[in-house]
Amino acid sequence: MKNYSMLLILGLAAMSTAYAQGGPSGKTLAASMEVYVFPKEGQQADQQSKDEANCYQWAASSTGADPFELQRQSVAEAQQTEQAKAEAQQIGRGAGLKGAVGGAVAGAVVGEIVNDDAKKGAGIGAAAGAIRGRRKARQARKQATAQAEEQGAQTQQAIEGQIGNFRKAFSVCLEAKDYLVKY
Repeated sequence: MKNYSMLLILGLAAMSTAYAQGGPSGKTLAASMEVYVFPKEGQQADQQSKDEANCYQWAASSTGADPFELQRQSVAEAQQTEQAKAEAQQIGRGAGLKGAVGGAVAGAVVGEIVNDDAKKGAGIGAAAGAIRGRRKARQARKQATAQAEEQGAQTQQAIEGQIGNFRKAFSVCLEAKDYLVKY
């Protein structure tokens, strides 16, 4: 844990230096998290960068969240949700055929009993069984897809909540250092 903290500090210091000079994307550390900071006391860019790095570290330790890691989790979760939805579409493959076989057997028995025509009963039973099997499979796919979407949405909402808490903590820290902060 101590090694991770030291690596985080060193990484943030390197990032803050890069971000103070506009970084690779031209954004500051705060702006990359959609937090906008204005120095109320005329702080220089290098000082602001150091303050942002310190506040980032404080907010991460205070909330237990790292917004960059949370973004990676969000992307991974979205991919898992899409995979679960794709798997849900495979539910019930062959259900029509299975239903037709079961319906044919039941129809043959009923047809033989009712009008001594097992063949006609089997045909009617097969058609009804195929329709019923497909309908059940469609409902199962729809339910599984909805469940995957709901789980994904709940996870995304939880991640957004953690990011929001981080932004609040980050902002409080910067405001204590005489910056005007909006997110």
